[in-house]
Amino acid sequence: MKVFYAVAWYFSLIVVTSILFPNNLYPQALTSDNQDVEIGVVEHLDDFLPDSVFLINEQGKKVILNDVIDKPTVINFVYYRCPGICSPLMEAIASVMDKSDLVAGEDYQVLTISFDPRETIDLGLRKKESYLNLMQKKEMAAKGWHFFVSDSASIIRATNATGFKYKKTGNDFLHAASVTVVSPNAKITRYLNGMYFLPFEWKMAIVEASKGQSGPTLNKVLRFCYSYDPVGQTYVLNITKVSGTLIMFFAIVLLLYLILKPRRKKVE
Repeated sequence: MKVFYAVAWYFSLIVVTSILFPNNLYPQALTSDNQDVEIGVVEHLDDFLPDSVFLINEQGKKVILNDVIDKPTVINFVYYRCPGICSPLMEAIASVMDKSDLVAGEDYQVLTISFDPRETIDLGLRKKESYLNLMQKKEMAAKGWHFFVSDSASIIRATNATGFKYKKTGNDFLHAASVTVVSPNAKITRYLNGMYFLPFEWKMAIVEASKGQSGPTLNKVLRFCYSYDPVGQTYVLNITKVSGTLIMFFAIVLLLYLILKPRRKKVE
């Protein structure tokens, strides 16, 4: 009987660990370390952005990405014609910038870069204006949220360096929703994935970037519950994984109760 309890206890620990660290069970649901991922994000924490990424800024001038980075910087790749998740992602950025007590343009900056080399900065400027109009801190954000376009070679270098994987399909692209946080010396320190950002998570990512400290993605637990749908270009709740995890959790609770509950003494 003691052997049974020991085995049951060991099994329970394994299952609990698998729930607390779902990456071991469902690596495909999280940011991947596999360089062969076709669509998604491969985290390159502690890597530095290359010096050879050229951008066209809002004034139509050619600049080098690393020259623009002089403070903690949030980089997000979109394409301005996107009919899918780009708009919710940009709205989420606008929303969290509004809620944050950090000052855009002083404490940090956001660089939005189109990964479609066919797009022009005029389209980027129109998009910037539309998202700024959603914000209460419009004037402040205008100084700290910058839009860019680029050529195909620089786009490839930038997206490869940050691990942003996308795929062209027809006239559009399949891609995930993600932003990359870098330090003032262009070191990648954090990834924030999905289409909702907590103000605390946003602030901590920026504060840590200011110190050059890298850290794991905090919303991996949320992404465990959601899977990217390339057809709908959105994240959807994965009922199978969520319900399976809940069932497993309650099974563990019951098992632990049966193991640890006091035993009644037999009446002689």
